[in-house]
Amino acid sequence: MTVPVILDCDPGHDDAFNILLAAAHPRIELLAITTVAGNQTLEKTTLNARRICAVAGIRDVPIAAGRDRPLHGPRRTAADIHGESGLDGPGFGTGEPVVPQDPRDALALIRETLLAHRAPVTLVPTGPLTNIAALLLAHPDLVGRIERIVLMGGSTGRGNTTPAAEFNVLCDPEAADVVFRSGLPVTMFGLNATHQVRATPAVIARIAALGTPLSRLCVELLTYFASTYREVYGFDAPPLHDPLTVAHLINPSLVSLVRAAVTVELNGTHTRGATVVDLHGVTGRPADVEVGMEVDAEAFWDLIVEAVRVLGTPSG
Repeated sequence: MTVPVILDCDPGHDDAFNILLAAAHPRIELLAITTVAGNQTLEKTTLNARRICAVAGIRDVPIAAGRDRPLHGPRRTAADIHGESGLDGPGFGTGEPVVPQDPRDALALIRETLLAHRAPVTLVPTGPLTNIAALLLAHPDLVGRIERIVLMGGSTGRGNTTPAAEFNVLCDPEAADVVFRSGLPVTMFGLNATHQVRATPAVIARIAALGTPLSRLCVELLTYFASTYREVYGFDAPPLHDPLTVAHLINPSLVSLVRAAVTVELNGTHTRGATVVDLHGVTGRPADVEVGMEVDAEAFWDLIVEAVRVLGTPSG
């Protein structure tokens, strides 16, 4: 059976590969893509989603722009990691992508897609959770149309934007709090899991060996991504965070999961945006979130390489 999915994202290099994986794999029914401000401004993340769909031949998935700032507090971006465009590295040119932007806003597209689909839909947010929180606050009647939320964000340990907080959650802690307290089934893939899937030179060589225009673009994306992760964090290879969400939906055995209570810190002087993950049940709160732990990195990269191959092959 296929898994009907709406991607909510802020492309972003790793988001780009998540779009490719969701569009390429037959187990995923990609219904819509919505964008949010995060890795770059909303205008840029929306353009980037259209660019990726255009170069990959993804023509039948609507793309709508969502919120351009968090529910509360100032907007932040990650230009130090993703560049001024949000997808620095390849040359996309200056023309408009052939894939258009849907005239609806993200919340309207999500709402109409949920209502129109024959079965509940899985929401896959891989950026700040602003759009998803806004949807839940504005349309609580839609909860029954949502199968689950599978997100990239947070960590069981330390952060990457502050010592305590991961970027997506820190961008809008109040939105993350709404999502984690929504009562919906939530699966969280945080830095503790995503740092296990790094795009090593051997991985990049596998993609380069495909020898297609799409594979060359993917190599350019990963090469740039590697350079910023090396400069900012000292990593020898960059972690491809976001595709772990869709990879899990394709192959649920790819990541081991534990159940835990997860709380978002909203007020800490040094810890705002931290995800407090109660792995040992010491708080007594319900263990109502699935948390990704150990990853089969080889199986993950097999999925990514195959997605680039499929979408890069004219008959694919």
